[in-house]
Formats: sequence, C-alpha cells, structure tokens
Amino acid sequence: MSEQTPASGHLVDGPSDPEHDPAASYALEPDYVANLTRRVVSTSGQTAPVHSPLNGQPIAHIPQSSTDDVAEAYARARRAQAAWARTPIDDRAAMLLRLHDLVLDRQDEIIDLIVLESGKARKHAFDEPMHVALTARYYGRTAHAHLDTQRKLGVVPGLTRVEVNSVPKGVVGIISPWNYPFTMALCDGLPALLAGNAVVAKPDAQTMLSALLGAQLLEEAGFPEGVWNVVAGVGREIGTPMIERSDYICFTGSTATGRLIATQCAERLIGSSLELGGKNPILVLRDAHIEKAAEGAVRASFSNAGQLCVSTERMFVADQVYDRFVERFVARTEAMSLGASMDWGVDMGTLISQAQLETVQAHVDDAVAKGARVLAGGKARPDLGPFFFEPTILEGVTPDMTCFGQETFGPVVSVYRFHDESDAVARANAGEYGLNASIYTQDGDRGRAIAREIRCGTVNINEAFGATFASIDSPMGGMRESGMGRRQGAEGIHRYTESQAVATQRGLRFAPMFGMSDEAYAKVMTANLRVMKKLGRA
Repeated sequence: MSEQTPASGHLVDGPSDPEHDPAASYALEPDYVANLTRRVVSTSGQTAPVHSPLNGQPIAHIPQSSTDDVAEAYARARRAQAAWARTPIDDRAAMLLRLHDLVLDRQDEIIDLIVLESGKARKHAFDEPMHVALTARYYGRTAHAHLDTQRKLGVVPGLTRVEVNSVPKGVVGIISPWNYPFTMALCDGLPALLAGNAVVAKPDAQTMLSALLGAQLLEEAGFPEGVWNVVAGVGREIGTPMIERSDYICFTGSTATGRLIATQCAERLIGSSLELGGKNPILVLRDAHIEKAAEGAVRASFSNAGQLCVSTERMFVADQVYDRFVERFVARTEAMSLGASMDWGVDMGTLISQAQLETVQAHVDDAVAKGARVLAGGKARPDLGPFFFEPTILEGVTPDMTCFGQETFGPVVSVYRFHDESDAVARANAGEYGLNASIYTQDGDRGRAIAREIRCGTVNINEAFGATFASIDSPMGGMRESGMGRRQGAEGIHRYTESQAVATQRGLRFAPMFGMSDEAYAKVMTANLRVMKKLGRA
C-alpha cells in the first residue's frame, strides 16, 4: 500500500519511511479521531494512548472514564431504556437492517481501523464487518420470532389462556476484548438492543477506535441517544462499578477474569454470559481429505495470528495419514506470507502487544527446552514488526510443557498421533476447556457422531471455525471452563430478556366451588388429571 491512500480516506501520510515500514507511513486524521472519541462518557480530563501493533507507534489518545462517568453512563442508559422498550419491534428491527447496509458500505473504513489497531491481516479483519452484518440481518429478520408474545398450553383447556412475554432486563453491560475489536464490541449488543435493553459498553483499551466507530454507525442507523453508551478505562477500575449497576453482564475474555465477574454477578443475583478461554482441538481422521485438512488447519491455527478464542492449539491426526498430513501442513505454513501491512495479500499479521509476544515466546521456549521439536516457525520476527512471531508447529509436546494444557493465544499449534478414534476423542476432551473443535473426515455421518462425544460448545466438520461462527441462527459458546451462556440464535437474544407468564382464567377457579369440601375438590382434580393423561394432554 506504500504509495496508495486507503479507500476509507481517514488515513493520511505520516513522517515515517514507507520503504522501511509501510504501515507507519499513515496516521489518522485528528478530526476523525476527535469525532470518534467524543462518544466516550468522560469528564476526568485524563487520556490513554492507543498504539498500533504494526509499528508500536501511538495513533490516538482515548478519554478515560472515572467511576462517576460510569454512573453517568448508566443513568443515561436508564433514562433512554424505558422509552426504547416501548418502541415497536419493527422499528428496532429496521435499524438493525440499516446497520447491515452501513457496515457493508463502510467496510474499507472499518477494516482500516481494525488492522491499524489490532495488526491482523486485512483478510482476517474483513471477517469482522461480515460477522456484524450477518448478526444485524439475522436479528433484524427474525425479531418477531424471538420477541412476540407466545401462546402456551393452559392447565384447563378452553378456560385457561396462558401467554409468555419476553421482557427486557433493562441495562446490559458488555465488556469486549481486543482480538476482534469491531465485531465483539457490537455483535453481543445488537440482540440486547433489539430486545428493548439499553447498553453500556466497555471495549478493551487497546482497540477503542474500532468499537467507537461501531457506536457511530449505530447512531447513523437511527438508534436513539442513550441506548448505547461507551466507557473507557482499566477493567479492574471500572469493571466492578459496571457490574454494580447492570441488570446483566456479557463478557468475552480470559477464564480468570470470567470467574471474578461470575462471582460478582452471583452476589447481585444478576445473570451473565461468559465466553472464555479455549485449548481447541482438531481431529484429522484416517479418511480425511489431506489437502483440505491441511488448508483448514492453517486457518484454524493461524487466523489473526492465533489470537482467536476458537482457534486450534491441539491437532490429533490418525496414524494412517499422519506423515502425509504433517508434510502438507508444514509446507502450507511455511508458504504463508507474513507482514505488518494494511494491504490485501498478507496471510498472517502480528500479535497485538509485547505481553502477548512474551507469552508465546515463553511457551515455545519451554516446549523446546523440554524436548519438543519445531516443525515450522518457532521464533520472533522483529524485522516484520515489534510483536511479530512466526506461525509455529510443534511435535512431541508432553504434559510437563506449559503449552500442553495452557492456552497460548498465539500462532502455535501442537500435533499428535492417534491410533484409534476413541483415544483421540478422550485426548480432545482432556483438560478443563471446551469451546470449539474441528473434525476432518469424508464420512459426514461419522463426523457428526463423533461430534456428540466431544465436550465443546461448537464443533465444525471439514471446516476450522467459520461454519458455526457464521451460522448466526445457531448458538455459540463454551462448555466447562470455556464459559457459560451462548451468543447468537434464540439463546443469544433471550439471555437479555425475562420470561413473564401471564395467565387469564375464566369460569373455573382453582379452589372448591359450590359448597364442595376440600377433600372432594382434591378427588375431582385427581380424576381430571387422569382424564387429561388419557386424552394425551401435556
């Protein structure tokens, strides 16, 4: 891109040498940054820098929210939510469909910001506006199916009318991560808005601009002032004030933080949904198509430099195809194009920070020191960017190595042989995580049967993770220490509602009538229960 201005037009030439570092030859327009950051609820006068992992240089300063600012954000949300909940469902759904079009129309601008803030390859950044558009369209089209009042069976046919309403919880707090800064900032909040809630969002400090652009697009789609509020700051400082004021919390991040949030929510008796860590497996069965499995394994392991909750870190390969598969997997990995660039054509970008680089390096160094073999990659690449690490394949990883059971969250995957499928399933289920798994086989029935034995919230057959993640009608989330609750589908919107049963009774009352004794009433009701069973009533 060195001499070409991106399509969004909000990046301008900077002072750096584009031949040495093409990504550093652009900076954000000050007015553009100011327009985004004004959406942060902040009166503290303090700011924090956002650095681009492409070159380590600051690209913006984000106003920081004090605890008083958090209180104000929730006050705004409370004021707006009552009127918003009375807004017709069709009007709310229409705003989501307008958002769908805006996101697709503005995708170049969105992708520019994502790459600049996260360092991921442009093709991986494209996944984010695509996912937000899919989410907005799905909930916009299915709003009535999820939210309309539902008729239920009454206890006395013809005399008891029962309806169930989906009532919004109120104000939802959303704490989103840095690894997918646009879609994770928006996708969980869209069904919350559709259900009639207001939102207070705290995006990760490293990627605030992408989230703020999302807030701007919500405004442009017609969502009223106050239903989406953004606060900025360190989680340990403003996270608790958010939990203290929320009616529900949605969190995506580490298992350790998720435990703390779950505890605090339990103390307040409010609900939460938590998508947490993973140590996700792939099973390559003996009948797998080797080339397709190798291609999928590259995407599964190295999309966004492995900084994806559902990415693969463990690969179990049938002995009959192990050597051929590993040969193709290594070859495809070594052929990847690497770079800290905003252009298309890069297969893998950089890690986001020095801390992430140190974790990845430590896991690889520990494994090698204890006898693991590096089949590809294995080292940092400061020539490409300050936090760059090569896509790495390890063989011979054993339980005493850190990367065997701990989540690396980087471009590192371990490969293992297996001799029978039951052993592979047992090893895939080992440990405490259970987020995503993949199975490669040419026998779809066999793959689906094995999927039922795997303790993961999503299982993809002949695909890395995209098939489940992009199928918005299906739930997505983790088992065991990978979290609780689900995003997407019916579960993804009903987590933000309370079910309210309303029964209208006529004629018969549930008490003795016409001078009947309590004992006689009990006998009559018992007889009625037996009749209802014979008639096949539920």
